[in-house]
Amino acid sequence: MEPLNNKQLTTSKLFLVAGLLLLAVGILFGLIGALQYIMPGLFKKYLSFERIRPLHVSSVVFWIIFGAMGGVLTYLQEHTGKKIYSAVLLKIQFIIFCLSILAILVSYSIGIFGGREYWEFHPLLALPIAIGWVLFLVNFIKSMGSFRKQPVYVWMWLTGVIFFLFTFAESYLWVFPYFRNNVVNDMTIQWKSYGSMVGSWNMLIYGCSIFLMDKISKTKTYGHSTIAFVLYFTGLFNLMFNWGHHIYTLPTHAYVKHISYAVSMTELFILGRIIYLWRASLSTAKKHFYSFSYRFLAAADVWIFLTLLLAICMSIPAINVYTHGTHITVAHTMGATIGINSFLLLAFGFDILHDTCRTFEPYKKMFTTGYWLTNISLFTFWISLIGAGVMKAHWQMSISQVPFSSMMEQLKPFFIGFFISGCFLVTGFLMIIYPLLKNQLACYFNPKPGQIYPAYHSSNRLSVK
Repeated sequence: MEPLNNKQLTTSKLFLVAGLLLLAVGILFGLIGALQYIMPGLFKKYLSFERIRPLHVSSVVFWIIFGAMGGVLTYLQEHTGKKIYSAVLLKIQFIIFCLSILAILVSYSIGIFGGREYWEFHPLLALPIAIGWVLFLVNFIKSMGSFRKQPVYVWMWLTGVIFFLFTFAESYLWVFPYFRNNVVNDMTIQWKSYGSMVGSWNMLIYGCSIFLMDKISKTKTYGHSTIAFVLYFTGLFNLMFNWGHHIYTLPTHAYVKHISYAVSMTELFILGRIIYLWRASLSTAKKHFYSFSYRFLAAADVWIFLTLLLAICMSIPAINVYTHGTHITVAHTMGATIGINSFLLLAFGFDILHDTCRTFEPYKKMFTTGYWLTNISLFTFWISLIGAGVMKAHWQMSISQVPFSSMMEQLKPFFIGFFISGCFLVTGFLMIIYPLLKNQLACYFNPKPGQIYPAYHSSNRLSVK
């Protein structure tokens, strides 16, 4: 579990760098989308809402995928103590993903669609992504060699990589008339595949989280612990079945919904408990030494609690009838995507990308400001979406409905709230992302031989609050 001590911008690090760029682009698209709620028709000619939404969603989804791959690839090499099996395959995979995502974002910008939800791009663009993921799977299995007596995070990574490929293929079953021509089956498969897909990348992220916790604590306590394997099997069960709460409104078998309700919350609860117990076990010195990564892990733990609280409510069928299709669902997604996944990925980013030719010292105040600005504005953003969702839920179930346009006008105060908080959220994220990217790219394009600083170690004198 020793760091690679490589100051070069390796291909594994490039996945994280590209992911951070996608995060920056994605949140800016999201801010434009929030503004369009307040000013309908803004940028309609070139960047209408039907284009901005997939630009935002796909950018953020690919940030999660790139960040997860970068974390797995780097930590895999630290775990085995060896380089990746094939650097050539890794570079080919990176190029394939970058070109595919560029083509996807360009196609959205010029109004070319053809897919669904997460993948609104033309189905042909899914082929290179699938090919790139197969290369990822081959490299992972070959690099591991043996899977005997491995810690839990290795099994999480393997499960996540395999199931993502399966669920990604499953999400395209709609291209076949046999599935597409039956509306209920079509919607069930779509929502099931997306729910399971989220479970797949969660496996990658949670596995990296446990690896990082063991790395910070300098033990193998959690990687081989019983509770970690309980999390793994619970996550695997959730991956297969927790999508059921997405289909409460569909006329499918009741037992699927009941199983989903029983298991959908357990995964977050166990992960939150692991992080909480781990934080309590750390010495002050270790918290300071890994300050940046530690603080994002701590923030993710808080958001696990908040997301779990909202998710429990949403998973109750009688409540789900009201919340389905409202901004409450968006609030849940934002809490999970930003508060949990993105914060965990940023913890990996600060651990992996710290080792550059330039010191991180000048950015301490910027990081602290960005960290607190991001957390506070995200909470405000989250509350604004819940408020808008409650009002829309009331409108959906009202016997004497006012016109949709009138209802949307009533929601404007909430839209203004989440736009303003979104501005602060974007600012906070950029203050966090900027130093990571600047140090990496500056050292890559303009290295200064003989001026190597203990960047991360000095920066971690920052106090833990």
